[in-house]
Amino acid sequence: MQTSFSPVQLADPAVAESERILRKCVHCGFCTATCPTYLELGNELDSPRGRIYLIKDMLENDRPANEEVARHIDRCLSCLSCMTTCPSGVDYMHLVDHARVHIEKTYRRPLADRLLRALLARILPYPTRFRAALHAARLARPFVSVFEAFGGPFTRLAAMLRLSGTPGPKPAAALYAVPSAPKARVAILKGCAQSVLDPGINRAAENLLARFGIEIVHPEGEVCCGALSHHMGREEDARAFVRRNVDVWTREIEKGLDAVLITTSGCGTVVKDYGHILAEDRHYAEKAAEIALRTFDISEYLARLDLPSAGPRETAVAYHSACSLQHGQRVTLQPRMLLERAGFTVKEIGEGHICCGSAGTYNILQPAIARRLRDRKLRHIAETQADMIVAGNIGCITQLRSGTRTPVLHLVELLDWAYGGPVPPALGASVPNTEVSK
Repeated sequence: MQTSFSPVQLADPAVAESERILRKCVHCGFCTATCPTYLELGNELDSPRGRIYLIKDMLENDRPANEEVARHIDRCLSCLSCMTTCPSGVDYMHLVDHARVHIEKTYRRPLADRLLRALLARILPYPTRFRAALHAARLARPFVSVFEAFGGPFTRLAAMLRLSGTPGPKPAAALYAVPSAPKARVAILKGCAQSVLDPGINRAAENLLARFGIEIVHPEGEVCCGALSHHMGREEDARAFVRRNVDVWTREIEKGLDAVLITTSGCGTVVKDYGHILAEDRHYAEKAAEIALRTFDISEYLARLDLPSAGPRETAVAYHSACSLQHGQRVTLQPRMLLERAGFTVKEIGEGHICCGSAGTYNILQPAIARRLRDRKLRHIAETQADMIVAGNIGCITQLRSGTRTPVLHLVELLDWAYGGPVPPALGASVPNTEVSK
């Protein structure tokens, strides 16, 4: 792709990076075959190639974003399936990130949109506020159908209420003992939304890791990873979260921290990108890059531990590979390997590369498209006739649970149960323990 940025424009590191990304695009259109919004809407501007044209025109002409640009960029899930498909290696992730920042700085959204985005940015990254908001949402949930009938911006409010649920129960006391001679010392990102919606996920991860000799530390001062703000183009908010976590984990590294583990793959994609996010910050660039190198999805780390194998079980699992894991982090084999090693039959889901429609706050901000993608995903899952659905991202879990009665649980909950832990709440207390030999 030919570009015509001026030397003054290219003096801005973000513009210079976007220009390099744009030049890699060869207009082949392979990305349209795997873009969820293009498949659903059939509009070229709702494909990666179309959005690239919009972004190029906006940045190259140093033009403020307008309603059309904002609409089509907002419809992007950032699922990054296009990056997996692209034969030219176009770094669409960082290009659309730059576009969102530009939109946030130059476009004045309609009032209802501004208020909703501000609400999400001020509540979701803060567990105490989020927990209080979920309790408050219970009072408004009976009026969901009324909000939907009003249409317009009220449909987003209705979607938020449908997805809100209730705060997850406080997990049972830790079942693990700190290893006397640990093999490694790790921190597990507590997270914001997941720590409220389903705190038992991290507890299952802690139990499982400790059972195999890993010491878990709980650093003081850890905050939201920054993903929620980052994907809404709120650059400075995101960087503030990133710097805070870099400080916290750097102190732990100095005391002997081996790794930062992530049980929410959407967070993991951003934490692994900390070095890029703070690349121009001379005080933090090196430390952020070090954190990124020590960050692993929980499935990546567990696959390194050589967990024991077990005989086959009479349990079929539909493994949903979150976009942030398979496309954002390119982690595809480890979760399936872990499930098979624990004796489960893993069912492949048709169109497994297509997003379920969760995508952070997407299912609130774009509820109609999100629901279509969720139903599309669940139809393919139903075809597997699996006993349960397993994923590695709280957003996907929440999204899928909103449309099915089939149990949906996190990978570590199932593995913890398989290796001697309690039955995951999603499966019910009647399911027998299935511990494998160690």
